[in-house]
Amino acid sequence: MSKKKRHWLWNVLIVLTLVLCFLAFLAHYKNWHKIEEGELKIMSGIYYQRIPLNEIDSLKMVEKVPELERSSGFSWMVAEKGVFIDSITDSKVHFFVDDLAQQKVKLVHHDSLLLFINFKDSLQTQNFFENLQLQVEQSNKPN
Repeated sequence: MSKKKRHWLWNVLIVLTLVLCFLAFLAHYKNWHKIEEGELKIMSGIYYQRIPLNEIDSLKMVEKVPELERSSGFSWMVAEKGVFIDSITDSKVHFFVDDLAQQKVKLVHHDSLLLFINFKDSLQTQNFFENLQLQVEQSNKPN
């Protein structure tokens, strides 16, 4: 019996697919955030938000998130990420939630836009909340 040799193109395609899947996992597996130059920058995979600190109207910790209709995004185990639509106000709500069971930071910006964020570690979420609250207070303080 003769062995059929697989074409090199298929091998390259398989390896590239695995590398792309791994990179997509790395980009989405956690929330990346940074507070610099008066802006809060949050990224998780293809979802990205840039919010000026002086446009943040309110911050608070919440236990549960409202039931919303998904516009784009995903849920996997305890993570919820993407853009959802609030059917009552017909506005977009951004989710960067790594663990639905833990407390989340509810951020209202630009008068009525919502964003929910938390991290796998509840202490990191608490530290993020306190740091962001301090930064918002400083940015809203008159000079």
